[in-house]
Amino acid sequence: MMEDEELEFVEDLEAILHLTPEVQLAIEQVFPSQDPLDRADFNAVEYINTLFPTEQSLANIDDVVNNIRLKIRRLDDNIRTVVRGQTNVGQDGRQALEEAQKAIQQLFGKIKDIKDKAEKSEQMVKEITRDIKQLDHAKRHLTTSITTLNHLHMLAGGVDSLEAMTRKRQYGEVANLLQGVVNVLEHFQKYMGIPQIRQLSERVKAAQSELGTQILADFEETFPAQGSKKSGGPSIVLRDACLVANVLDPRIKQEIIKKFIRQHLSEYLVLFQENQDVAWLDKIDRRYAWIKRQLVDYEEKYGRMFPEEWCMTERIAVEFCHITRTELAKLMRTRAREIEVKLLLFAIQRTTNFEGLLAKRFSGCTLNNGPGHKKTETPLEPTNPFLEDESGEDNVSEKDGDFDRPKKPKAPDNPFHGIVSKCFEPHLYVYIESQDKNLGELIDRFVADFRSQGPPKSGTDEGGAVLPSCADLFVYYKKCMVQCSQLSTGEPMIALTTIFQKYLREYAWKILSGNLPKTSTNSGGLTITSLLKEKEGSEVAKFTTEELCLICSILSTAEYCLATTQQLEEKLKEKVDASLIERINLTGEMDTFSTVISNSIQLLVQDLDAACDPALTAMSKMPWQSVEHVGDQSPYVTSVIMHIKQNVPIIRDNLASTRKYFTQFCIKFTNSFIPKFINHLFRCKPISMVGAEQLLLDTHSLKTVLLDLPSIGSQVVRKAPASYTKIVVKGMTRAEMILKVVMAPHEPSVVFVDNYIKLLADSNPETFQKILDMKGLKRSEQSSMLELFRQRLPTPPSGSDGGPSMSFSAPTPEQESSRIRRLEKLIKNRIQ
Repeated sequence: MMEDEELEFVEDLEAILHLTPEVQLAIEQVFPSQDPLDRADFNAVEYINTLFPTEQSLANIDDVVNNIRLKIRRLDDNIRTVVRGQTNVGQDGRQALEEAQKAIQQLFGKIKDIKDKAEKSEQMVKEITRDIKQLDHAKRHLTTSITTLNHLHMLAGGVDSLEAMTRKRQYGEVANLLQGVVNVLEHFQKYMGIPQIRQLSERVKAAQSELGTQILADFEETFPAQGSKKSGGPSIVLRDACLVANVLDPRIKQEIIKKFIRQHLSEYLVLFQENQDVAWLDKIDRRYAWIKRQLVDYEEKYGRMFPEEWCMTERIAVEFCHITRTELAKLMRTRAREIEVKLLLFAIQRTTNFEGLLAKRFSGCTLNNGPGHKKTETPLEPTNPFLEDESGEDNVSEKDGDFDRPKKPKAPDNPFHGIVSKCFEPHLYVYIESQDKNLGELIDRFVADFRSQGPPKSGTDEGGAVLPSCADLFVYYKKCMVQCSQLSTGEPMIALTTIFQKYLREYAWKILSGNLPKTSTNSGGLTITSLLKEKEGSEVAKFTTEELCLICSILSTAEYCLATTQQLEEKLKEKVDASLIERINLTGEMDTFSTVISNSIQLLVQDLDAACDPALTAMSKMPWQSVEHVGDQSPYVTSVIMHIKQNVPIIRDNLASTRKYFTQFCIKFTNSFIPKFINHLFRCKPISMVGAEQLLLDTHSLKTVLLDLPSIGSQVVRKAPASYTKIVVKGMTRAEMILKVVMAPHEPSVVFVDNYIKLLADSNPETFQKILDMKGLKRSEQSSMLELFRQRLPTPPSGSDGGPSMSFSAPTPEQESSRIRRLEKLIKNRIQ
């Protein structure tokens, strides 16, 4: 029972003494100690073992116990002292709290005293400043009164002076005075309820009205609506009157400008009436020459009469353009049948030149009745460009046909563009129809020239080059495009684009596709004997050298047309209005040229392919079972190599500028020739072991030639493209594997079937059947072999189709006989 009570006491004591980590850390920081008894994880057993590590150390146990008892007594004394010290803490705290409350009450009292004193001070300041504010208000009102009286004095005196000067027509003094009176009157807007002020305002308005009527009468007298201008030129009075008009109602200024311009251009309406000969388009230069003279005359006589900001010279020119556009439109509607293309283009060219001349001289600020954007211009000598002779040159160079030249800096927009030439747009159908006719004649001439000159000659620089007619066509296209964009950037450009599309297609079919040589189905009656003769077999090729050059030339031309048509589309989109860009689309025409390119490559492939057909036929008909020894390459291989060496260098040299299409030709020929070669290989049956070795040698020779096909016969040896090499290696390796399977013994059957699956990896039973036919096995043997083949086929993985799979990695089988090793040695000697 005693032990249980002691255990419970120890557990309760541990529960009481258990402190949180934060509290324990704080105690360690306040009372740092190295004594193990002060540690939170104190272990009595470990502590005792530390004090008495051995039995001999138990001899001083009494000293240790005495030390511990001494520590306990000291701790008890310390605890007793602390407990006694806390006896009077509560009473001291209450006393301190009472003292704090008294101090707060005293502080509140002092704050209240300060607040009362501040309120008294504020009241005292208000009483002091009240008189000062009254003085400030009085000063401000007095100043306003004095200023208003001064303005009133100025207004009254100004109105009297204004009326007197108006009667005397002293416009120079009136201009300055009137502006001042108007400015002063603005200060009295809030006093209009006062009769005297209202009366002065009405007098000012009456003076303004009288000035306006008087100035208009002076201008009417000086420049009457009908008859000649008053002799003696402008007066100083009218110049000052214009300055007054700037201050008056803007309608007065507009009326002056309108009447002066109408009077100044009245002679133009008489000289170029609809019934006059000079009014027609062929004499349109006289209209522009007349206005140039009038503007020069105006600047000499009246240039200083009107203020510079009125831009009278530009206003006269702009009104002339509006009248001219209206008169020309009416005249062309009346005489529409007399409009010819040359006449229309002449008139448009002269008009656009005149509009360009206006843009050099004027900023265009009067077009929108607002301040124009002043552009940087080079000083002209003389300053008036209308004194210069009109060049009349066509800016379009007929020889400038390259769309890919560096672009010139774009000229700033002409604000006067179309101000007169807009009237020609409804009649541009004449120009479009003319271009349609001209392009039709141009295509017919190209066809006739091609027939008369014939295809490019071999061995000349013309062979394989772009046809000259192609460049001529696009030069003409560019000329038309630039010309039409100067006339209009709207619907006429769309109509011209439609014409371009029409004749691009006609050029593609009539000039390019129409002149491609036609293939012949007759093989020429060649015999196997003639094929096996190693001589120049030019009769085998279906196309002559001239025809091959022609095909290459047409291919190069189609490529040039394809690239240039794309650039033409981009240029048309730059020229046309932004809202019409989506209607410019030459994709169909570019596809047409792509078709011509594909057809040309296909013709070249078919020609070489057909030239090699008799040799492959001869290969399949040779008695391979009776071949007794392996010799040099067979005659049919020599024939194939001969045709390749005849055609490929010609094609490569003529496609030197379009290397990518020559690569396409090589790839397409290889993709056509290798399957055909393998098919003819299957027809060689039966084949003896020696015959298979000879065929393997021939296959390796063809593989070597095909790998070298892109640079065959060339002094500069280039590495064939990786894509092409991959196709050749893949196809010809399959042919070699077929022959290696044929060379392998068919007994035992399991080994033969496994060898076939390993080399060819072809699960198609038909291919295996062809291999058995090549070996010359009987039908009964073939049946058992086919059954075994089906059994030995590996199970295809899930998700794969059941079609034949091919693998062209061909490791040398262990079952390869010594005869195959001798064959490889023979091939190496052949290569060397």
